[in-house]
Amino acid sequence: MTAVDLAPYLETCRRRVDRQLDRVLPPEGAFPDVLHRAMRYSTLAGGKRVRAALAIASAEACGRDDDAVLPAAAALELIHAYSLIHDDLPAMDDDDIRRGRPTNHKVFGEAMAILAGDALLTLAFHVLADDGLNPNLGAPDRIRVIQEIGRAAGHGGLVGGQAVDVASEGLHADMAVLEYIHTHKTGALIRAAVRAGAIVGGAGETDFEAFSGFGEKVGLAFQIADDLLDVEGDPAVMGKSVGGDNRKQKQTYPRLLGLVESRGLAKELVEKAIEDIDRFGGRAGPLRSMARFIVERKR
Repeated sequence: MTAVDLAPYLETCRRRVDRQLDRVLPPEGAFPDVLHRAMRYSTLAGGKRVRAALAIASAEACGRDDDAVLPAAAALELIHAYSLIHDDLPAMDDDDIRRGRPTNHKVFGEAMAILAGDALLTLAFHVLADDGLNPNLGAPDRIRVIQEIGRAAGHGGLVGGQAVDVASEGLHADMAVLEYIHTHKTGALIRAAVRAGAIVGGAGETDFEAFSGFGEKVGLAFQIADDLLDVEGDPAVMGKSVGGDNRKQKQTYPRLLGLVESRGLAKELVEKAIEDIDRFGGRAGPLRSMARFIVERKR
């Protein structure tokens, strides 16, 4: 099936989403300026914008290529930025470097980093609900997107996965617990990105289920790939330290299954995910390329 040259596609998505993020984030000099600088510092720090790109590509696979998906794409990146700020805190993973520069709390202090994360999370839902930012998306679909992303970000998704991750440090590796952590902490927001794009694109019930299956498998593969990079990755390329999962005795696929089997499982998930979207033909080329990129990436 058709794929695309992914680098220019991701760059186009990144530019579109970064313009939207710059538009919705408070100006750096607006009072309280330290909070706003902290919010912008982490959100506009770069990154691949994979979640946003998945939402855009899903909408395109449904035949919708206007800007209606951009508020959802931006909201996903705001939530992702908040989660990274909180994840890096001393009470969580205690990381000093993110994307090649000091983490938010190292620059602005722990209290302001927590507040910046809180503000980004709440801003995401303002962006999704705002009439002026969503002129081309009707209220029913907007509500569905808000519910989808809210579910993925909260106790039944990202936060729940993080809670189990923290509670499981140092314990004997267990597959059921490991799957829960990965499908919730990382997989839920990736699945929500794909599903949100499909909602904006007007997917019918059968197509929506196909997108859901794709997002679920790709989300799990993404976290397995992250586990592998924490063992095998180059810190200079990744822009952050590696080996933290092992030091904290976190529940990971390499710890439970080993490197070879983990790598094989990630590739198997991606191939099955691609089968889920066969029905969309060439329109799903970017989704196929992103799925394969997820297990081949170096950072």
